[in-house]
Amino acid sequence: MRYYILLAAILLSTGSIAQNISGKAYYESKTTVDMDSWGNGQMSEDMKKQIAERMKSMLEKTYILTFNGNESIYKEEEKLDAAAGGRGFGMMMSSFSAGKQYKNISGNQILEEREFFGKQFLINDTITNLDWQVGKESKQIGQYLAIRATAIKKVDPNDFSMARRRRGRGRDAEQKEGEAKKDSTEVAAEGDDPMNEIEVPKEVLVTAWFTPQIPVKNGPGEYAGLPGLILEMNIDRTTILCSKIVLNPNEMDEIEPPSKGTKVSREEYNLIVKEKTDEMRENFRGRGGRRGN
Repeated sequence: MRYYILLAAILLSTGSIAQNISGKAYYESKTTVDMDSWGNGQMSEDMKKQIAERMKSMLEKTYILTFNGNESIYKEEEKLDAAAGGRGFGMMMSSFSAGKQYKNISGNQILEEREFFGKQFLINDTITNLDWQVGKESKQIGQYLAIRATAIKKVDPNDFSMARRRRGRGRDAEQKEGEAKKDSTEVAAEGDDPMNEIEVPKEVLVTAWFTPQIPVKNGPGEYAGLPGLILEMNIDRTTILCSKIVLNPNEMDEIEPPSKGTKVSREEYNLIVKEKTDEMRENFRGRGGRRGN
């Protein structure tokens, strides 16, 4: 019964209603990491906790979506206790995280700020238009009833925010590998390249929960296109949950497209990432080769 009530709400929602809506939605984002699959199974529990604590600032974040009927800005909430140690692995991973993201629904445009190894870029792209399959399942999220929708998203091979330990790289597989006869130069080349330990999936299942009670076709990050604001998302190992909504505030922040950085297309930016990643892999292999001599 709840589903049919929500369906009726969708049909009754009009563009004019959406145009009169503005507000802010606060999202809590959390990404999980299977620590047991790293370190060849030889990492102590204390070490796992230390690494998990260091990665917390990268894996648990709060974002704010400022929206109206057609436009939005999605950005990370500023914190006074900004995490220190922005170099090394932390700097690398932050390079694969988006900065401000501006969406124009009617223009099907997204502008995304990115900082990649100290350089600022502004990516001009179209909004990710997924083939959403709206189901009959619904649930309560706060004071809103939400409907479940799913889609398959193709993942760019250079999107290392989706990286995970390569399947079959556990201790058993590594023991079998050790039994196999390999040329010493091949072992050096593979063993010193950390990229051999990870993989980026070709596609992932995206699950969204949207509410037609807020009839704007918007949501966190790059996601949009459903007939209601997206309140919850599950993308691979990441969960994004709306914790607070402020509708039609007396004072509304202006929504302005970002302008910081060198303007590039998504394809151009992906090529830049690929070239840098290939360069890093060659550097690792080179160091490994020298140690083997």
